[in-house]
Amino acid sequence: MTEIMTQRHPAPAEGRAPGFGIYVHWPFCRAKCPYCDFNSHVRANVDPMAYGRALVRELATLGERLPGRRVTSVFFGGGTPSLMPPETVAMVLDRIAELWPVEADAEITLEANPTSAEAANFRGYRSAGVNRASVGLQALHDDALRALGREHSAAEGLAAFRMAAGIFPRVSLDLIYARPHQTRADWAGELDRALCEAGDHLSLYQLTIEPGTPFAARHRRGTLVVPEDDEALALFEITRERTAAAGFPAYEISNHARPGGESRHNLLYWRYGEYLGVGPGAHGRLEEGGRRIATTMARTPDAWLSAVREHGHGLVEETELDAREQAEECLLMGMRLEEGLPLARLQAVSGLVPARAMLDALSAEGLLAVDGARGRIAATREGRLVLNALIAELAAALEPAEHPVRAQNAGP
Repeated sequence: MTEIMTQRHPAPAEGRAPGFGIYVHWPFCRAKCPYCDFNSHVRANVDPMAYGRALVRELATLGERLPGRRVTSVFFGGGTPSLMPPETVAMVLDRIAELWPVEADAEITLEANPTSAEAANFRGYRSAGVNRASVGLQALHDDALRALGREHSAAEGLAAFRMAAGIFPRVSLDLIYARPHQTRADWAGELDRALCEAGDHLSLYQLTIEPGTPFAARHRRGTLVVPEDDEALALFEITRERTAAAGFPAYEISNHARPGGESRHNLLYWRYGEYLGVGPGAHGRLEEGGRRIATTMARTPDAWLSAVREHGHGLVEETELDAREQAEECLLMGMRLEEGLPLARLQAVSGLVPARAMLDALSAEGLLAVDGARGRIAATREGRLVLNALIAELAAALEPAEHPVRAQNAGP
């Protein structure tokens, strides 16, 4: 069987839960980007302290259900969290620290747009406790930024990123590729420029046309043309080759880092850990009484704020996931990682594992790497190119585990 590559970033002991994170959603933006289908809203007037008070109340209400946790990461996402006043961020982080012990090395990330107005808040966020900034440059050419609906220029974006790199211990730089009219040479040059600027992490996302967005309407009319599949694949391969050569190998489909620079909060998602989501439209995965619960908050800011004021939380849906649903989610997340998925973790959350015959077949096809000694599976280079189909094959072959899956060692 194909042997899996040694992982770079230490994972929890095989089968053990990877931590407890908190996701805080700030839904407001100055403008809606035409490619974006996230839960974001443009509002002329926002009372940030009112939303901050609602966030801390929701944390307190749900915190009563989650005793005994230790917070390993907090992530402020959006929307545009860099529109939050630093005082609001501090209020939220202070309440989290009152409710749970926070690990001394907890990763506290805030997503930021690199406009000069928002960059002015960076020092305030650092004082509030943020120790990692994820800065959405998205492109390094002014014409591309205009096409993406961004409000900053390339020069302004780079200036803000450099400011962030001088303030926060860790920074991530985000770019979008496979844009209209983008050639391989264009992307290679832009990527090399980004690698010269990067701190310890790069998020490099292939542009996708999401239903319901302005880009989708333009694409349907034929006025927005994105690279064909073969060309997009070539851009993906350029991305992996150049980042690896520069010391930023991929650790997930769209994320690259120096060894040790991986996003710990996102690793918690991909390793199928427990996290609480607060704020409009936030999702969570909580473990209560041996059950895994999927939670969803009211989507619109007004509905969420009203619900928190009335009930102390904005929960609109709580669903207990059955064994197969947990296994499928665990596969969907874990197989995105270069390190792959420990079968012991899959068995621990669901009692299910893929049939050995399927593992053997996918390995023989060159799509799956199987590390028998460590009980771990991962997509090969060829498997990553058909990842959704590979995950579907594994999910279809799930069956009750006859024996506990054990690895000879859990280290990297």
